[in-house]
Amino acid sequence: MMHDHESEYDNNGYSGPSRSQRRREALDVLKLAQALAALSDAQLSRVPLDDDLRAEVVRTSTVKQQIARKRAEQFLAKQLRKLDDGELDPLRAVLEHDREHARREAAALHRIETWRERLLADGDAALDELMQQTPSADRQRLRQLARKARAEREAQKPLHAFHELFRALRELL
Repeated sequence: MMHDHESEYDNNGYSGPSRSQRRREALDVLKLAQALAALSDAQLSRVPLDDDLRAEVVRTSTVKQQIARKRAEQFLAKQLRKLDDGELDPLRAVLEHDREHARREAAALHRIETWRERLLADGDAALDELMQQTPSADRQRLRQLARKARAEREAQKPLHAFHELFRALRELL
């Protein structure tokens, strides 16, 4: 007599998450532990952790040897798995907020670098476009810095005006 395995499963009812699902959840918590251990002290102070977990995160972050660090991260993950999802969600939210903030900062820096390169390459045409976007900009100063930076680059001298142009654009944008 053949047994229908699906009907046996239905008769037994739901037995909880599959082994694969539990493994995925454990790996997510391990990634969370690794992210917590990589935070600076200032970033860690914004994360809502109880004192014991905070001490464990600090201890894990001080371990430098690769194998010992891996063990410490796994132990931290084990401690985090004892918490329920309601307690882990705020931790994930803070880390995601920090990642998004870092992405925005990187995008802003890339935008500034792009404008600097355009000012150096295109000269007055790029300056005119920048002035349309930011009418409060000091046209004469930006043009002067761009010329000096171009001359420094061509003469292979130290890039003082190049960096000063970046600072001026950062303040402007």
